[in-house]
Amino acid sequence: MRFAIIGCGVIAVTHAMALAALPEQELYACCDIIPEKADAFAAEYRVEKTYYDWRQLLSDGKAEAVCICTPSDLHGEMAVAAMRAGKAVVCEKPLEVTAERAQAVVDAAEETGAKVQCIFQRRLLPAARTVRELIAQGKLGRICLATAELKYYRDQAYYDSAGWRNVCGGAMLNQGVHGIDLLLWMLGEPVKTIFGYAGTLARQTGVEDTAAALLTMDSGALCVIKNTTLAYPEFPTGFCIHGEKGTVAFDDLGVNTWEFLDKADAPAHPKADPAFAHSSPISLKPYYGNMHAYLLQDLADAVREDREPMIPPREAITAVRTICGIARSASLGGPVNY
Repeated sequence: MRFAIIGCGVIAVTHAMALAALPEQELYACCDIIPEKADAFAAEYRVEKTYYDWRQLLSDGKAEAVCICTPSDLHGEMAVAAMRAGKAVVCEKPLEVTAERAQAVVDAAEETGAKVQCIFQRRLLPAARTVRELIAQGKLGRICLATAELKYYRDQAYYDSAGWRNVCGGAMLNQGVHGIDLLLWMLGEPVKTIFGYAGTLARQTGVEDTAAALLTMDSGALCVIKNTTLAYPEFPTGFCIHGEKGTVAFDDLGVNTWEFLDKADAPAHPKADPAFAHSSPISLKPYYGNMHAYLLQDLADAVREDREPMIPPREAITAVRTICGIARSASLGGPVNY
């Protein structure tokens, strides 16, 4: 499949490296509104076609799939236009910056039948996949409490380096969205109510640098989310799930807690399962590039097999709706419905 990348910034490099690791896929074209940036990217990754207008790129019939790597508030417009131009789409997180604009992407995917892959690569982590299965199988019993620790460090220079970082969502939409998506995906049930706080506590920016939220799930389970870009040094992203039959906890470094009341029927500890170690069918660095490559290959397979990609827009919108709910609750000073 011939891929094109729109937006030749930092994350575009990960997409280019991922495609380079996929022998059946080709990085055919790239586009950026800054000509020098597009030209340099094309030279670095040996791209055949270079564009400075993304609409012109979409009119190129040779481009079969488009990776949208632009600022977040451009994702929806570009994704919808790409679908209507007959392209398959890879959309970086978040799907959009508001629930309404994200819904437009969902609607367009359903109307056009286009294949759309959303980038939430943490869903490929073996620990996350295993925990999701345990919850679905009832191994933890009724879920009582789940927590997500999303503590990053971004200095003032980070916010000053790109204007969109000050208007297109802060700690939640730019960093925390991965963990929020993962937590809700593992639990596998709808959010019912949201009580959130968000504030700009230290950085000079128009977006939040710290947020916290309490979610009530459809089953009555409670979820606590803590998210900041002020945590120095940066901490591993971590999750803990408490059920009536046990507790599991893991972070970027591995599984920390694996305890079950019924020892005889307890699932084997991940350390005892050689297949649990992080693995990918793609040999590629950096680490996140492995998972990007997997998702790009899955999109190509979905087009060939005429099936839904692994992470479609109808799933990716959940994190956006939740984050917007947290922001709305913080603004109103009270709980809101999902």
